[in-house]
Amino acid sequence: MPQIGKLAKSLPPGAWQRAVRLLILGLLIGGAVAAWRWRAVLNPMAITTTIGSYPAAPLAFIAAHIAASLVFVPRTLLAIVAGVLFGAGWGIVWGALGSVAGAAAGFLLARYLGLGFVRFQRAPRITPLVERIERGGWRSVALLRLIPIIPHSLANFGLGLTRLPLGAYAFGSLIGQLPLTIAYAELGAAGEKLLIGSPGWLQPTLVGLAVLSLSLLSPAYLSRRSRSPVSKAFGSGPPVAQSRSSTVCTIGTGQPPAS
Repeated sequence: MPQIGKLAKSLPPGAWQRAVRLLILGLLIGGAVAAWRWRAVLNPMAITTTIGSYPAAPLAFIAAHIAASLVFVPRTLLAIVAGVLFGAGWGIVWGALGSVAGAAAGFLLARYLGLGFVRFQRAPRITPLVERIERGGWRSVALLRLIPIIPHSLANFGLGLTRLPLGAYAFGSLIGQLPLTIAYAELGAAGEKLLIGSPGWLQPTLVGLAVLSLSLLSPAYLSRRSRSPVSKAFGSGPPVAQSRSSTVCTIGTGQPPAS
């Protein structure tokens, strides 16, 4: 024990914090690799069976959604599970809560890791885009969530490195993620009814397909309403937090960005 104390005192300031951040990053990478390696077992019915075996299934679902969001498991898969497990109505509720909880977890974790392990300062090429996102607040987050080609987990980590406040980020994520959550929860509920031979599968199927079509078409519609696809949603006021810096990326330093 005395040797451990001496070792801790001999380390540079912040070394333990950087080691913890490095460990967390390693766990995330390992989890993402494992999820990709065993992706064949990540099917809605297997996940539903596992989560449904717990007495507090909604809490187990939200915990699973948070973990899945951190290792790049598509949130649409969890929305289908929500529909199968809880039905259309409660599936939408728990699916929406799970997606926001997972988004917030990735956002906060990226912000924690970015404080000391990787410090990004604005590059000239991305500075205008980042500042427009910060100006737009929750609206810019909602619009980004509506773009289906942007992975959920990647957006979580990327937005965590901006200066967006957590409240605006969470609200924008809820609004932007809700259409796909509704669509896939409805389709999941329809699939569950088909499996048990219930005649009520047609209505959730039609609702799910309709909402899915609207959610896929909405980014193009919003783009055509302005000269730039995101100019209106991203606002024109001052950024959330003012900062203009040169291009650097320092790794392992706890130094704040130049202001």
